[in-house]
Amino acid sequence: QTRVRMMQAEDARYLKKKVKVGSLDVHPTEKALVVNYELEATILGQLGDAMLGDKKECQKIIRLKSLDNNTDVSALAREVVDKCKLIHPSKLNEVQHLISYLLSRKDAGKDGQVSLDHPAAGISNGMSEPANLNELDSYMEMLYEDIPEKVRGASLILQLARNPDYLEELCQNETVLGALARVLREDWKKSLDLSYNIVYTFFCFSVFSNFHTVISHFKIGSLCMDIVDGELQRTDQYREQLTKRKKGGDMAIDPAKLQQDYERNLKKYQTVVEKQDQVLRVCTYLLLNIAEDVRVEEKMRRKNIVGLLVRMLERESTDLLLLVVSFLKKLSVYMENKDDMADLNIVEKVSRLVATDNSDLLNVTVRLLLNLSFDAGMRAKMIKVGLLPKLVALISEERHQQAVLAVLYHLSVDDKCKSMFTYTDCIPTVMKLVLSSPGPQVPLELMSLAVNLAANKRNAQLICEGAGLKLLLKRALKYRDPLLTKMIRNIAQHEGPTRALFTEFVGELCEVVSSGKSDELVLECVGVLGNLSLPDLDYCQLLTKYNLIDWIKESLQPEAVEDDLALEVVVLLGTVAGDQAAAELIVDSGILHSLVNLLNAKQEDDEVVLQIVYVFYQLTRHEVTRPQVISTTEVPAYLIDLMHDKNTEIRRVCDTTLDIIGENDDDWAVRIQCHKFRWYNSQWLDMVEEAENIDTMGGEEMAGGEGLGHSYLHHSDVLDHQGLYSDGLSSPESEEYPGMNGHSEGSRPSSNYTNRFSADLEQFADELLKKAGV
Repeated sequence: QTRVRMMQAEDARYLKKKVKVGSLDVHPTEKALVVNYELEATILGQLGDAMLGDKKECQKIIRLKSLDNNTDVSALAREVVDKCKLIHPSKLNEVQHLISYLLSRKDAGKDGQVSLDHPAAGISNGMSEPANLNELDSYMEMLYEDIPEKVRGASLILQLARNPDYLEELCQNETVLGALARVLREDWKKSLDLSYNIVYTFFCFSVFSNFHTVISHFKIGSLCMDIVDGELQRTDQYREQLTKRKKGGDMAIDPAKLQQDYERNLKKYQTVVEKQDQVLRVCTYLLLNIAEDVRVEEKMRRKNIVGLLVRMLERESTDLLLLVVSFLKKLSVYMENKDDMADLNIVEKVSRLVATDNSDLLNVTVRLLLNLSFDAGMRAKMIKVGLLPKLVALISEERHQQAVLAVLYHLSVDDKCKSMFTYTDCIPTVMKLVLSSPGPQVPLELMSLAVNLAANKRNAQLICEGAGLKLLLKRALKYRDPLLTKMIRNIAQHEGPTRALFTEFVGELCEVVSSGKSDELVLECVGVLGNLSLPDLDYCQLLTKYNLIDWIKESLQPEAVEDDLALEVVVLLGTVAGDQAAAELIVDSGILHSLVNLLNAKQEDDEVVLQIVYVFYQLTRHEVTRPQVISTTEVPAYLIDLMHDKNTEIRRVCDTTLDIIGENDDDWAVRIQCHKFRWYNSQWLDMVEEAENIDTMGGEEMAGGEGLGHSYLHHSDVLDHQGLYSDGLSSPESEEYPGMNGHSEGSRPSSNYTNRFSADLEQFADELLKKAGV
């Protein structure tokens, strides 16, 4: 493009310029007027024909340095119009109005607030000298001079880059951008001002996604990471030097002079650190902008961006820390980055920021902790460094409340952490927020934390202090809030004085259950009632008064209600069946057969099976109801089938229930004993049966005249023989042994004792023992 222009310049004879004045406005940050105009330049040939033409949008900035409250606005306006040829005299009133506006406008930036919208111009970069796009080539030439001139040239180019209207033209000028990138790569160690100006120029491009190719083309991202690493290392060196000076290497030096020398070097160090913070900030901001591309972010990770950011957490600049923590929050959503942060002990380094007075920094810090709190190890670290009381203190601050509650919820997931909330102000604060929540539904984060806290016994006692339980129940039933009822349900699971408080509210809960609905609220109310194992409660009266027997019987029908509700109904039956009068009412109503049908339908659900078996156990404990349980043949039959279930709890309850049945019924005692004998001796019995079958088939002539059965019966290592089990089953001690009925672990055995017990089981056992030679 430059070569073409030179060829055309040889033939050019005339240059025609045309200026078209546009709008007049005030400068957004300075005490200055901005004149917008369009410059049209046309090169004419020998014959006067146009050879080359171009148009540019330009601005002229008129700085009013002397403008203050004592300024004569009218006189200043006339002076501006006289000296600036671009402003027509007819616009004198407009100029006067704009100057008056500048006088009344507050100076930008006096409030000291620095946002993420723009890197603060904390380093002197020659902004007092106005830049002109037409002088871009001369600015580029300055980049080849000494460091002061390089700083000046980079500063002027930065002025142009800060105007978004010029970015497109600068982007097309690869010569200037290449020169900037080369100077940055070669000289960034020599001048912080130079580094800041050049990186800031490329930052202006990084703000817009369509200019990110400029950053990648000149490898500015990689260079920024090198600059960050280098400046952090330089800071460490400065600190070491300061430490040595403070200690004093030569004891002969006067202590007063040593102190003066240390203070002088400390001031120099603080000045350098301030400049470094600005350079680090603009580098970090540029990297954050280009990291919107996941591929670029992955490249940064390979170059240890996480390590650099974590090291910068030790800086004191609030603006820099805001960017660093924001970047870490963005990176923390990926497991690899989160693991790197854990290795670098990020929780301990971030914990000091929770006490910051800067609301923006505090908010983004809490959100970073929220991302990290999904990891159990990170949660344990947060507790260890003492973050729990600090976070609890932030619950009342509305801006941070949602994120803080989410972090506390994650911490409360761990049982060991639940008890630690007791020693903070969390529970009174949560109760206040729950009870004073304006809407019908309490916020989800708050309610989730409250539900988890109520699962701890000591926390539940604190919640119930005063009229806490009464207020919670009143609000839950008023707004039909299932989550609040779940919290109450967790409180009800604790034995002790808190459970006794529910006595006066049982009637209200039963009314909700008997309403005929089957929503989430009813589910939780049934769960609360299922937890209330109270000796003074008349369950029989409750079942009768609120007509719960018919509702329970209907709910136990397969597919009649959701599985969750069916499970809670069975749990309620297990609680109610502990009372003898209520147990008799349950058996007389025919619910026992409904339970057997439900057991048959839900064989695969361990929890349902366990709770149904527990109901059978409760019913067999009472002399009044035990005969009816035993006479229902399906119940003992199922219990025998489940006696060797893979679930430990199911086996334990079945064994206990069968022991009670065996002690009170001689017939079932023999049958149960026979089954246990068959189970524990199944290896030997299978061996004997196989040997007998082989003898019948003429096995004595096999294997050189010695039968297989003979071999089994006379070898001492018979149990170690690989072909011992003819049906391919493992031993009873093996975890994969499917049981007497040949069922695999993948499914729960259905009861097949219904028809089997029509035969004489004792006779079958005697015959089996005779075959074995016993």
